[in-house]
Amino acid sequence: MNASTTALTTASSAASSAAPAASAVLGERPLPPGFRPLRIGSETDFLALTGPFAMKIADGQLNLGFYVQPKHCNVAGICHGGMLLTFADIQMAIAGKHQEDLQGFHMTVSLTCDFLGAGKLGGWMEGRTEVVRNVDRTLFAQCILTCDGETVLRASAVFREGAASPEMMERMRLKS
Repeated sequence: MNASTTALTTASSAASSAAPAASAVLGERPLPPGFRPLRIGSETDFLALTGPFAMKIADGQLNLGFYVQPKHCNVAGICHGGMLLTFADIQMAIAGKHQEDLQGFHMTVSLTCDFLGAGKLGGWMEGRTEVVRNVDRTLFAQCILTCDGETVLRASAVFREGAASPEMMERMRLKS
């Protein structure tokens, strides 16, 4: 498998929506149970360049995940801190909007983090978000990122709702 050309795909284009989640793959690797490829945005936007990502919705929570590829790593061979921050930002923005049933575009106002560990090459990076507060078009969230179950980052962010055109709303819609 060439990591730089890994594509977001499903195990079979003929698979029905009733197919078990275990049939979903990211590139050539099977996804953890309950995850499916994240389909949002376009094939050329920032999410596509930094991904591919997967998502799982369970018990009102939306978790994102990805396999750490060489393109995500620094010269030491571990997931780059900038990638961890990027993923935490994406995790909190998408999950916070989903969990609070928000519309519109929510831009990042602030983002802080604590690096607590290292994400290893090939590891499964997963995020979980908690909405702390949602008031006056401002969303406060925090998340934990783990790699193969070990905590690697704790982050918090503030997002502010901005104007979004119908075209932007369509690009931001989670697709099945």
